[in-house]
Parts: sequence; structure tokens; C-alpha cells
Amino acid sequence: MENNTEKLVDVLLESYGEYELTSHLDAANIINKDVVITLVQEIRKLLFPGFFDTNKVRSEYIKFIVGERIEFVQYNLKKQIIKALCNREQCADNGRTAVDKEADIIVQEFLGKLPKLREYLNTDVQAAYNGDPAAYSTDEIIFSYPGLLAITVYRIAHELFELGVPMIPRIMTEYAHSITGIDIHPGATIGKYFFIDHGTGIVIGETTEIGDNVKIYQGVTLGALSTRKGQQLKGVKRHPTIGDNVTIYSGTSILGGETVIGKGATIGGNSFIVNSVSEGMRVSMKSPELEFSLSRQGENKSGEFWDWII
Repeated sequence: MENNTEKLVDVLLESYGEYELTSHLDAANIINKDVVITLVQEIRKLLFPGFFDTNKVRSEYIKFIVGERIEFVQYNLKKQIIKALCNREQCADNGRTAVDKEADIIVQEFLGKLPKLREYLNTDVQAAYNGDPAAYSTDEIIFSYPGLLAITVYRIAHELFELGVPMIPRIMTEYAHSITGIDIHPGATIGKYFFIDHGTGIVIGETTEIGDNVKIYQGVTLGALSTRKGQQLKGVKRHPTIGDNVTIYSGTSILGGETVIGKGATIGGNSFIVNSVSEGMRVSMKSPELEFSLSRQGENKSGEFWDWII
């Protein structure tokens, strides 16, 4: 058994040298994924005070609670951003001072955007309540709707993405993706009053642009027509633009960077769209026809054997 273990160790060590893409040995700047997820949770508490704390948050202590939480986010987010920047640039010790200053500026700018995030999320909660007759309160939406969780994490990650932070925004949105089944790239641009209903299976690509008052149902893909060119397409507009007041029903795919869905359009379920749609248009698939036929199986009321096949 010991000999087998030694042989396996040797083979694995050899593979570590052969496949360097999947090895990260002796690296000083490893992002801590668990810390990033904890940061998401703490920032979420700042955005929705009193909702996700384990104990009652008393208004007379809220100033101290918020201050302490901001300090936690400030310290830990800066550490992770420094690691992300150094991982990208492979900065040496003599370059850490500049990176430290850059990370500090990024964190301060990000924290300054928290009031704006609360404003946008307030509209998202209102849109969910206005748009879903199954919602009995806004508290229910904040506590339990996966769509709002995915949007919240996206909005946090998007601000960091816009500030040029590598890797961390994607870790955040993939964390939300793993929980909700909703995949929103942090690079997407999404306006106010955004409502995801049900949500499972939604994909929103990096260069997607979404206006205000947009409602999307489960299984919708806002994707690229083709990614065969891979890295050659980096920075190219690959995903569609969705105008204000658009509703997209379940199972629909809208693809391509030149595809624009005009204001007020309604896209019916299971549609496949690669061309632009004008303002106010209603697009839907032709309803499939049900065909009924009979076969001699089973027994009906008259004693004959029949089976409905649909």
C-alpha cells in the first residue's frame, strides 16, 4: 500500500510540473474565495439593514453597527483586491506600494457607491412586488426571491468590475449563480426596476445592455451568436441590447451583439431571436397543435379498450 501511495505521489508531482495552468504553487497572491463570499454577505447586510442579521438590529445602535461593518468590508476587500491586482500584474515587492494605493482608492470609490446601490435595489424590490401577484409583501421578496439575490450580488460585483477589479467580481456572481441558477456576468449593464421572475436557467452575457423596467422569466438566454473565435472576441459587443419596458417570457434565447429589442416590446416564450425587434412589437412562436389519436388499449365506459395518446 505504501509503495502504491509513493508512486501516486510521484505521478501527481510530475503532473503538477507538466500542467502548470492547473497548478498555483509558491504563489503569494492567492485570493481567498471564502473571504470574498463573506464580503458579499456583509455588503448585503449594509444594503438591507436588519434583514440578514442573526439578532435584532436596534435603530439606536445602527450607526455603530454600520460603522463596524464598513470597517470590516474596507479592510478585507482591500486585502483581496491587492491580491487580485498583484496576481494580474505579478507585482514585485517594490511595486506593492503603488498597488496598495490603487486598492485603497478602489475600495473608497466602491463604498461611496453603496447609497446608489440601495437606490437601485429599492427599485428592483418594487418591480418584483408590482410584477408578481404571488408576492404578498416586499419583505417576502427580500428574504426569499432568488432573482433579487442574484441581482443584488450582480450589482455589487458590477461596481467592482467597473472599477477595474479583476477576478473578484466574477467570483461573486458565480457564487450567486451556484445558489440561484441565475448567471449574470458582472460586466452586463442593467437599469432600474429589473425583475427576474422564478429565474432558474437565466444567462445574461458580459456585454448585454438592459434598460429600465425590464422583466425576465426563467430559462432566458441573452447570449452571443458564436464564441468560436474565443479570446479574439474579448471586448467586442457580443450580446444583445434590451430597451426599456421589455418583457421576455420563459425559454427565450436572444443572441448577438447587433440585436436590439426596442422599447416596450414583448417577447413570447420559447422564441429564438437573432434579429432586432422594433419598439412596441409583440413576438411569439406559433402555437403548436395538439394531435389526438386512438389506440386499442385500456377500457372506456362502454367496455371498449382505448388509450388517449397526446
